[in-house]
Amino acid sequence: MPKKRSGGGLTTTQQAAKFLGVAALSGVVLAGIALPAAGALGLAAKGTVDGFDEIPANLKTPPLSQRTKILDSKGGLIATVYSRDRTVVPLTSISPYMQNAIIAIEDARFYEHGAVDLKGILRALNRNVQAGGTAEGASTLTQQYVKNVFVEEAGDDPAKVAEATQQTLGRKVQELKYAIQVEEELGKRKILENYLNITFFGQQAYGVEAASQRYFSKSAKDLKLEEAALLAGIVQSPSRYDPINDTEEATKRRNTVLQRMADIGKISQKQADEAQKTPIKLKVKRPRNGCITAVSGAGFFCDYVSKVVKSDPAFGKTAKDRAKLWATGGLTIKTTLDPRSQAASNEAAVSRVNEDDKVADAVVQVQPGTGRILAMAQSRPYGLDPSKHQTMLNLSVDHAMGGSYAGFQVGSTFKPITAAAALEKGISPAQTFDTPRKISLPADSFRTCAGAPTDDKPWSVQNETESEKGMFDMTSALGKSINTYFAKLEQKTGLCETLAMAKKVGYDRGDNKPLWEVANTTLGGQESTPLAMASVYATFANRGTYCTPVAVLSVTKPNGKPIDVPKSRCSRAMSEHTADTINQMLKGVVEDGTGTQAGLSDRDNAGKTGTTDERKNAWFVGYTPNLSTAVWVGSDGARQNKMTDIVIGGQYYDKVCGGCLPGPIWRTAMTGALSSSETPSFNPVDVPRAKEKEDKEKKPDGDKKKPGDNKPGDDDNPFPGISIPPDLLGGNNGHGRGQNDGGRNGP
Repeated sequence: MPKKRSGGGLTTTQQAAKFLGVAALSGVVLAGIALPAAGALGLAAKGTVDGFDEIPANLKTPPLSQRTKILDSKGGLIATVYSRDRTVVPLTSISPYMQNAIIAIEDARFYEHGAVDLKGILRALNRNVQAGGTAEGASTLTQQYVKNVFVEEAGDDPAKVAEATQQTLGRKVQELKYAIQVEEELGKRKILENYLNITFFGQQAYGVEAASQRYFSKSAKDLKLEEAALLAGIVQSPSRYDPINDTEEATKRRNTVLQRMADIGKISQKQADEAQKTPIKLKVKRPRNGCITAVSGAGFFCDYVSKVVKSDPAFGKTAKDRAKLWATGGLTIKTTLDPRSQAASNEAAVSRVNEDDKVADAVVQVQPGTGRILAMAQSRPYGLDPSKHQTMLNLSVDHAMGGSYAGFQVGSTFKPITAAAALEKGISPAQTFDTPRKISLPADSFRTCAGAPTDDKPWSVQNETESEKGMFDMTSALGKSINTYFAKLEQKTGLCETLAMAKKVGYDRGDNKPLWEVANTTLGGQESTPLAMASVYATFANRGTYCTPVAVLSVTKPNGKPIDVPKSRCSRAMSEHTADTINQMLKGVVEDGTGTQAGLSDRDNAGKTGTTDERKNAWFVGYTPNLSTAVWVGSDGARQNKMTDIVIGGQYYDKVCGGCLPGPIWRTAMTGALSSSETPSFNPVDVPRAKEKEDKEKKPDGDKKKPGDNKPGDDDNPFPGISIPPDLLGGNNGHGRGQNDGGRNGP
């Protein structure tokens, strides 16, 4: 064995020998947990080690990263998420066989020496000199625990991990000093407990409980002798002694541990012999980590919850603090997700749109009055494999929370917001406009909140079909989704007032930018998200009070201490009477208007259809007094597909409309979510209707009526003087300058 390294200087073994020699000459007894004063060994040289006395006295033990459990509102498990699969358990929950096995193979004199085992060091030095290299280590369990603490604190930072595991004399001295502190403060049993909880056992399992579950599908307290010996043997080299990949090597190592246990008297030789003859019997439980394992298609909701924790100041002052909280884990997060609603929404999301279709859909359910998000589902599965049509893009939420860049144009689902703004300004539901199919409105009649015209050219608006023209009041215009009516209504109400109402009811752009002050806002030309739209309509259901959406009910730390979670903030957006009036008018949409395919027959319900330019987006947003649901169908990629002459879910559509595809999806989601639930009613209110012009054409048959002959207030047709064509599609509007696509809308 050479005396010096090729580059000169003492070898590691020689440095250690010098360390021991000088310490002995100094009258220091290492086994009695004392070390030389600074400078005694010349250890303060830069680049080698800090002076011993300069090393901080307190070891900052980081909290051990553990599994985080995400639960639904009923306490059911949605998913388990972790950076390191670990479940911390007390020593009393670890089999005595396991405790004795790890001591026998890693530090047989654990209960006899201090932080440093002088006999072990001398024995290791002797063997290593004889072998001409490193044949035996001399670290105690306490020293190994300290090293693992450094590694744990390094997390996933490669540079910090390399620093924590470097084999230098300086690092060894640092570990020694911290080991002394740990021995003095914790005591042997606590050190053993901590060691068994922090150590890596291979196969992504950190700590003995996770390892026991991984290899044997049982708790660490139930480990048998031969099982405990197997796990103890893995620690030295998790890859080499992996029993899943190399049973032969793992068996040899296990038997070494068993013999060592017998040699030091932890078990009898007979026990060792019998256990050595027992074949390894694994019952492997594969790790299920992350939102990709979420039940009932709740991966997107799970991902949303993770982003709430990482972004909301309630979980840490800085982004770094919140990221550390999430990575450390060990949290129990109870969410707002309702298992029945989620199952129903997931079923609805995949019922009419296939995962490999050119377009996708999203379904979100929100509880009126609380803001609780009850369900979040998509037709595309959650995941990272594009070949399986998986995606991580959450189509229900805004860009900051994992959604698309700006959301999606909402089409005519915006019109009830304009109606609410008009009612709040004192405009009657009986307000009529003579609306031809095409109109052109002066540019200066739409002004920003600062009073400036929104454009320098007139705004041209049109409806889709020639039949969509004539005299309409607010109820009939909502029922048939008349674009020209709502352009005039916004003109009369004021663009600024309309935008103000939009903000009050929670209508947000998907890119989190302020709402644009453009005329075609009333026709849904601005992008938003399904979650925002479900919350907007929940405001109508809640009789005019908007509540911000929330996904988390409670969060508990590993020690059982709760964290204050963000609460829904509720504020009045409109009067109860205005909301009640909107509810009555939107009931007509599902009873006799564009949303008849969505309507529920067993309870009060209301809603609105919407499509956008070239039918690139189709919507149905509707509600009952106790549940609001938004359904969107459209393109989720860079290419925006026109939904005309298209096959979706195996069915051909010449033109996709809000009532014919999103509507039935909405009905499926609502029916499943509300099964066996209460059937509250909307607050009844009389909605004024326009007086019908005198019918100059005499009816030939007394009480028999022709289509379109109903008078205001007739129950069987709320739209006076209007005949509804069989292919009810709604209308289009012209392009609004200063934004994408122009928001051409239909029902």
